[in-house]
Amino acid sequence: MSILICPVCGGNLEKTEHSYVCVKGHSFDIARSGYVNLLLSKHMGKTVHGDNKLMVNARREFLEKGYYAPLMNALCDKAEQYFKGKVLLDAGCGEGYYTTAIYDRFQKANIAARMFGIDISKVAAEAAAKRKNSITFAAASVFHLPVADSSCDMLVTMFAPYCGGEYLRVLKKGGIMIMAIPSENHLWELKQAIYDTPYKNSVKPYELEGFSLEDKVRITYDMQIDDHEDIMSLFSMTPYFYRTGKEQQERLAKICSICTKADFELLIYRKI
Repeated sequence: MSILICPVCGGNLEKTEHSYVCVKGHSFDIARSGYVNLLLSKHMGKTVHGDNKLMVNARREFLEKGYYAPLMNALCDKAEQYFKGKVLLDAGCGEGYYTTAIYDRFQKANIAARMFGIDISKVAAEAAAKRKNSITFAAASVFHLPVADSSCDMLVTMFAPYCGGEYLRVLKKGGIMIMAIPSENHLWELKQAIYDTPYKNSVKPYELEGFSLEDKVRITYDMQIDDHEDIMSLFSMTPYFYRTGKEQQERLAKICSICTKADFELLIYRKI
């Protein structure tokens, strides 16, 4: 049984051979690649949201080279440790790198789970579906999750916007949320090379309404990057990409090799 609900009326969606259909007859075709588009135009606004094909491909190539493998392994460790139940949702799954890693870890550990990934980018959802067709991927906004109330045992959010109301709604009582955030020294050396007055990341308080903090782990290591395209791909994955001036972009364009800090925190919460 699917946890997906109709974005039009909120009714349960049943999967047929080529589509998802609710009892009121609203139908959503499954793309040839395997994902379903549940993103309504009223939730998109006037601009195109989510990553485009160039950004998705750049991130996929960067991640597949293993630069963030320590983070991925730590995530899989915590997911395996805390998962109890049947359903896992990756909210803001991107091209499915972390979703697939958890799936593969669960397979090796003989953990049975139904897994779902949601991203606002149709390009990302399509790439994720091509990566692992045994996971259900959908294009939708994390601010309007097409997911039934209290249907998820675990929710993973890797650098995605925090949508507390929606996450509390879809998680079962006692369900686990694993959140990844950049810690204060993340990419510090890269920022020093680009900006005149770089600043460290501010880490927000850990308290979240409706959740209790169960566990946290910090992942810190030096990341040697000797490929200009990889440096550009990494930078495009950060918020700085959208607010960097011409002079700083010119500095970035000249960097062909750098050793910079990777600094993350994994926060494990339980729904109260």
